[in-house]
Amino acid sequence: MNPEIIEKTEEYVKKKLQGEGTGHDWWHIHRVRNTALQLAKIEDADLFIVELAALLHDIADHKFHDGDEEIGPATARNWLENLGVDESIINRVCTIIRDVSFKGAEVETKMDSIEGKVVQDADRLDALGAIGIARAFAYGGHKDRELYNPEIKPESHTTFESYKKSTGPTLNHFYEKLFLLKDRMNTQAGRKEAEKRHQFMKEFVDQFFSEWGGDFEL
Repeated sequence: MNPEIIEKTEEYVKKKLQGEGTGHDWWHIHRVRNTALQLAKIEDADLFIVELAALLHDIADHKFHDGDEEIGPATARNWLENLGVDESIINRVCTIIRDVSFKGAEVETKMDSIEGKVVQDADRLDALGAIGIARAFAYGGHKDRELYNPEIKPESHTTFESYKKSTGPTLNHFYEKLFLLKDRMNTQAGRKEAEKRHQFMKEFVDQFFSEWGGDFEL
């Protein structure tokens, strides 16, 4: 592991994403990096690959670049090449960045490496629980989406293209993605933590619907 490369990459990502308001900010990266490293130690994964991929996994998210799936890996590659990182490492990191995202309920997003699996689990854990709820509504507000609309039903997207084009209310996102994640975790530790965060989200959504009609008991 090269501490200088990690330090420079952290500074680069922090400068680029500091203050971002949709839940894809530096602190998201910070949490994912820390969680990924925890999982990596349990799974005996390459810590250097994991930390670089976690730091760079949202450096140019397709959601903010007209759906371009290659801009993230390309941006990461350019940065790592400028630092003189070995090509084999760059390839492994960029593969993780390309494959890490959820792409639809019926779209497979399998990771081949243990490093990819722990980064993917860490990223998905940050989409769950209290922070996951906060991030979902922050992003929904950024996209001018309704909180909930009972006339618009959740969809089970069969392609990444249809998933990227979704404009449904934020509550639909729980059914289209967030509630599906606990069964798509790669590691035992990730699955265990996902179960806890999943349950918290279910309780939140139950409470949301109990308040939706405006009725309550005194």
